Amino acid sequence: MTLLDVRDLAVRYDTPHGVSQALDGASLTVAAGELVAVVGESGSGKSTLGMAALGLLPASAQRLTGDLLVDGESVFGLDPPRLRRLRRTRLGLVLQDAAGSLDPTRRVGRQLAEHLDRPGRADVLSRLEQVRLPDVERVARSYPHQLSGGMAQRVAIAIALARSPGLLVADEPTAALDTEIKHDVLRLLADSCRERGTALLVLTHDLTGIAAYCTRLVVMYGGRVVETGPPDDVLERPRHPYTRGLLHAVPGQETVGGTLRSIAGSPPVLTGPSAGCAFAPRCEFRVDRCDARRPEPSADAARVLCHRDGELDAVVTLDEVPEVSR
Repeated sequence: MTLLDVRDLAVRYDTPHGVSQALDGASLTVAAGELVAVVGESGSGKSTLGMAALGLLPASAQRLTGDLLVDGESVFGLDPPRLRRLRRTRLGLVLQDAAGSLDPTRRVGRQLAEHLDRPGRADVLSRLEQVRLPDVERVARSYPHQLSGGMAQRVAIAIALARSPGLLVADEPTAALDTEIKHDVLRLLADSCRERGTALLVLTHDLTGIAAYCTRLVVMYGGRVVETGPPDDVLERPRHPYTRGLLHAVPGQETVGGTLRSIAGSPPVLTGPSAGCAFAPRCEFRVDRCDARRPEPSADAARVLCHRDGELDAVVTLDEVPEVSR
């Protein structure tokens, strides 16, 4: 059953500094209970997609075309009371700055209790134990500033999952954590969502770090989904030139004394729909039609957004794709 259905969504921001198009016809579906990671550089449209799914786009955002449905209902067609009800019962959010998302003036236990149907002390402690926090009595009595970054993030996850939402959006949930804690938190997120049957949408820059914890990888660029598939397929047999570029730029793939192979140029800042492929100015495989025509997704499940999909296997062998550890 499809829980989240993004249909050719285009969103533009109108600000005093100018116009910026964050989504340029993004399409994506997430099934109930599916664990999906959306990856890409800053400016690819990941956060706008996540905020749109929660009905949290700012006033400066304008939907140009397309739609976004949760449980078959358009979030853009809901009045404020119905949108609040949807967020309260079906949606959850984990932010990058966990401590900043918690009320600094109130104890952790009281904040968690507000989100529970039966907010007794035993239930609060049980929820803290479920996110693998030590000494839950002390944590419940603590204020957010008394917790480490990893502990605060676990509290934020407990709050987000308190009502067992159908969809949990996690926007860069581990960006502020060190490597060891990062993997613990990702594992906790994935395990907790599986146990509850909650769909997880993780928005991240970490292409290889998230792969072990999701069932599908989605690569975004220029406000569109350019490739999607099971993690092993995307990492071992990438088909879009941008995905190949991201894998070449993963730290640890460089030879001794060598440097990382970065993607030339910078991500686009769109002010309107892209006339051709948004990645064309940075792509080493560009041909004339890439500049002139918008690519359509391939007919298979990978939905690769490239004019030369299928041609590049003759140009780039798999030996040239780095083997990444995950």
